[in-house]
Amino acid sequence: MVKKFLGLAMMMTLLICISVPAYASDGVVGVIETVNGAVNSVVWGVPMLILIIGTGVYLSIRLKFFQIVRIKHVFSKTIVGVFRKKPGKKEKDKKSLTQFQAMSTALAATIGTGNIAGVATAITMGGPGAVFWMWVSAFFGMMTSFSENVLGIYYRRKNDKGEWSGGAMYYIKNGLHCKWLAALFALFCILASFGIGNMSQVNSISSAIQSSFPIEALNIKLFDTVPLYGLIIGVILAVIVAVIVLGGVQRIGKTTEKMVPFMALLYIIGSLVIIAMNYKNIPGAFADIFADAFGLRAAAGGFAGAAVKNAMTWGLKRGVFSNEAGLGSSVIVNSASDTKEPAVQGMWGVFEVFTDTIVVCTMTALVVLCTGVAETTTLEGVPLVSAAFTSGFGGFAGKFVAVAILLFALSTIIGWSYYGEKAVEYIFGNHGVVVYKVIFVIFVVFGATMNLQLAWDLSDTFNGMMAIPNLIGVLLLSGTVIKVTKNYIDREILKKPGIRPMYSAYEDIQREQEMK
Repeated sequence: MVKKFLGLAMMMTLLICISVPAYASDGVVGVIETVNGAVNSVVWGVPMLILIIGTGVYLSIRLKFFQIVRIKHVFSKTIVGVFRKKPGKKEKDKKSLTQFQAMSTALAATIGTGNIAGVATAITMGGPGAVFWMWVSAFFGMMTSFSENVLGIYYRRKNDKGEWSGGAMYYIKNGLHCKWLAALFALFCILASFGIGNMSQVNSISSAIQSSFPIEALNIKLFDTVPLYGLIIGVILAVIVAVIVLGGVQRIGKTTEKMVPFMALLYIIGSLVIIAMNYKNIPGAFADIFADAFGLRAAAGGFAGAAVKNAMTWGLKRGVFSNEAGLGSSVIVNSASDTKEPAVQGMWGVFEVFTDTIVVCTMTALVVLCTGVAETTTLEGVPLVSAAFTSGFGGFAGKFVAVAILLFALSTIIGWSYYGEKAVEYIFGNHGVVVYKVIFVIFVVFGATMNLQLAWDLSDTFNGMMAIPNLIGVLLLSGTVIKVTKNYIDREILKKPGIRPMYSAYEDIQREQEMK
């Protein structure tokens, strides 16, 4: 009873913390903005970006650039393995997700509006060279994501329902034996799930639909503040999210494994059409990316250093923001996979970052650069990408981008609902999960009707703050990642005999997995 009460109190406190800024007075908003701006400048500042990228560099070196040396093995064990796997060969664990479902749910949360608006912002603010630094963040981020997943599987436990529970909070608590740091990560995760994982995404959907599919009769406000069109969109989305989220991890997994491939292919095909129509500009686009990344054009004017710094900062920032490597978010759902090999789920982490940044973000970048809209307009974010698609799709472009945002943002909401759910479970147990889900669904309606700039900024900060305890855990437990990976390579790649697998940090789970 006490846990239920605390869980409800916690959820209501979060509701107030995230939603009040949208309605607060100018004076209160000003104070919150000032404090949040100071914190955000540290959380997403250059030192933090160096720490995140530096962790990826460190892990890449210690793991002997696994993402290059073992790239063929990575793809054979991930996406290629999905099509090669024979159904019925292995009895499925009904309490867990398949490896593909876990990857799809993780990608659902990471492939969001950042892949559209984030890339466009990086180019307008940092120049074409920012794209190169996004690739750099992805290259090294692959091994950060790999390490997170290895630790997630190795330190995961089963909850009262027999479901796998894992993530940064578990390897920090059980690997580093630091309960307060683990709880801090879980708290930041809950806060971020309501903002960046819910309201900001819903607001993007609502804005895109209202601008691309205008209905004059619905362009009125209730009580002088609540837009009717936005309210209708919010209620419809809330019903959709409720059906999926309240259905549990299995329904989330089944939804994302169908939604993610479809939405990614739809967007990639649409992007390839625009790029193909401007194929003559492809060499120039890549030339701009590399020249701008190293300040070659600015060198003549003596601004090379500033140009490189600007491109690097925006590229790394948007790259990390897009693929979330180092933030400790996607490992939560990857830990629910039915795999027993930590290293195999680590490879799915490599594939996730590759798909999110190297593939999807690059598509957006080439659409913008090949059409040349960044040089001929002052638009930013989603409108810039819409303008790029308009060059090929005409009036249909806005609707195409709106549908893409709908699918991308909705998938993010679904993925983040699971992250928040497991964080709530970690702090309060299963008693707080139902309360969390209900409030999460309510937030969808708020997101479609509120002015969210400050709420967006706050959730952005909470999202970044997740990285601090997570990176501490990953760096201090990197030795475990090395041992588990070497154990896998020796057994499965080099085929050395007589080596006991390293499936789990706990002997009871180790024996259970060995019997499968």
